[in-house]
Amino acid sequence: MDTRLLFLISCFIARLSFSLSASGELNSFESVPDLEKSMYTIVDGYPCVRLLNLSGEIGCSNPGHGKVAAPVVKFKNVNQLVEPSAILVSLDELDSLLARVSKDTNFASLVAGILVESGTPGGNNFKGFSPELKFPEAEFAPYQNKNFEWNPSGSGIMWKAYNFPVFLLSENSTLALLEAATKNEKSKESYTSDVAEFGLVMQTTKSGTHDSESCLREETCLPLGGYSVWSALPPINTSTSQKSKPIILAVTSMDSASFFRDKSLGADSPISGLIALLGAVDALSHLNGLHLSKQLVFVVFTGEAWGFLGSRRFLLELDQHSDAVSGLDFTLIETVLEIGSVGKSFDQGVKKFFVHTTEAASISNQTLDALKRAQDSLKTENVKISVASKSNPGIPPSSLMMFLRKNPDSSGIVLEDFDTAFTNKFYHSHLDNLSNINASAIAAASSLVARSLYILASEKNEINDSVLTAISVNISFIDELLGCLLDCEPGLSCDLVNQYISPSAACPSHYVGVIQGEPSSSPYPGYVGDVSRFLWNFLADKTSVPTENRSATCPKHCSGTGELCIRGETDGKGVCVVSSTRYVPAYSTRLKFESDMWKLLPTNSSDIMGAADPVWTESNWDTITLRVYSVQHASYDRLILLLGIAVTVAAYIAIVITRSVIRKALKRD
Repeated sequence: MDTRLLFLISCFIARLSFSLSASGELNSFESVPDLEKSMYTIVDGYPCVRLLNLSGEIGCSNPGHGKVAAPVVKFKNVNQLVEPSAILVSLDELDSLLARVSKDTNFASLVAGILVESGTPGGNNFKGFSPELKFPEAEFAPYQNKNFEWNPSGSGIMWKAYNFPVFLLSENSTLALLEAATKNEKSKESYTSDVAEFGLVMQTTKSGTHDSESCLREETCLPLGGYSVWSALPPINTSTSQKSKPIILAVTSMDSASFFRDKSLGADSPISGLIALLGAVDALSHLNGLHLSKQLVFVVFTGEAWGFLGSRRFLLELDQHSDAVSGLDFTLIETVLEIGSVGKSFDQGVKKFFVHTTEAASISNQTLDALKRAQDSLKTENVKISVASKSNPGIPPSSLMMFLRKNPDSSGIVLEDFDTAFTNKFYHSHLDNLSNINASAIAAASSLVARSLYILASEKNEINDSVLTAISVNISFIDELLGCLLDCEPGLSCDLVNQYISPSAACPSHYVGVIQGEPSSSPYPGYVGDVSRFLWNFLADKTSVPTENRSATCPKHCSGTGELCIRGETDGKGVCVVSSTRYVPAYSTRLKFESDMWKLLPTNSSDIMGAADPVWTESNWDTITLRVYSVQHASYDRLILLLGIAVTVAAYIAIVITRSVIRKALKRD
């Protein structure tokens, strides 16, 4: 009899399920991924990650070993937090939120994570956003005044440690999170809420290695670094016994920084300077029969945003006469012309640049004279150069500082778009993007640099005005570079880049990254970033001279003196050229790669720059994730549990009573 009763109940449930399915009230899922997609919304975002130095750590990480989930709330609607929460905040409120976190420990303990809305804040009250310090990398300055404010907009938030995750949201994700926060506000009395789940678990946090020395020893981090590139025009013949020429060194950098790791474009600082230098190299390469009395050398450093890794390592390699700098000699460097931020110099039709000089007056004056002569030859371009204010304590943060720290008598200038303070209000910020610069200003700087380099490298009596006029920067080339290096459309998938390399990603980011494997002047291409590989191929092409065997393909037939294989990635064959173009590893001068791991070297009292070296590293991680989903409150879960128990007990009682009634009825029959 019990079996028959259970059978009848089962038939009733099956009938009910069928009717609900037929009416469309039950969804069917073909696989577990389909079920997950219906439950979870994957959020596109850019994380702030954990970085370390010898003193400790900065950046962001989940506080423990696992993921963190919390309901989404809007910062502007929160006075006090009553439970761990994921705070959705606009960019113009981020500084005040982080300031409150640092001052209010009770509030900070309930911050499960921060979600930063996309977009550029408007309004007259927004004075800019720069997470950098007011004097970036002041510890490396070759002068005493470390309190000078080169970067008035600087808040310094990127140099602090946060024991919770922080993400910058994409535009679409911002809308989704705003909807989730609004839904939570309206449904305070309901039993569900939308939560954000953060998967930002850093290996250094899990292992308890909270500085560079310990994390390198435990192999839970890798050093920041990459590969700088240098090239000579014309190529340097190292096999000849002829006396080497004095060197005119033109330098710039390729890396930027940001509070959010993979959103480091650095359009004005420093990519505008990089594009200006590449435009100058391209213009000089088109001069036929170029005969110079001095040697032009172009250097593009990486790692400059993190303790001038590139320039300090370059100078150390020069001291060690390594293969990476074969053909170069520090004592032959006559002057350094550095191209800094030049993308914001356009003011009412005039492209105005400022020249920051070192104290080595005689050579610096020659460089300044060359710039003025180049300016005079560009009369139709409305270019104006001015010497920076004498009230400045010295040159602004730049690679030239490292040359001065090595030799205080070094001669050089830095070409910038500012005088006493950065005009870039988004310095080292994700907002320093394509909209923050002017293409015509970069083209003007490129022309100024190209003609100045020609004047500096030529004998005075050999400088020809007609040749100066012939040095013309291709405006279309500048525009193409802007699209390649500062936009996702076309990004690194542009035709120019694809002539030389096969990029790993289309969207550019100029964060230095970490150095992988053993550093080498001939590194494995997979360990070299897309931008460095492009620059190596481009500079090798533009500064090359034809080979004796013009039909030679590489790498098999590219073995002559000074020959390099370029464009090898694009078709698998490549072309042989004669060029003095080299990679130079860029990483801390206090690190050594030995026995397949990184080791920290002791400080050297004679190396002032090494003593100031923070030795930056980046924590390892598995996968970084961010998603949103709905959850029921614990009180609701308890209520459902109690109801379930009540229903079960009632059903059991009903079955017992029914069974008793049926038995009595059967006995009567």
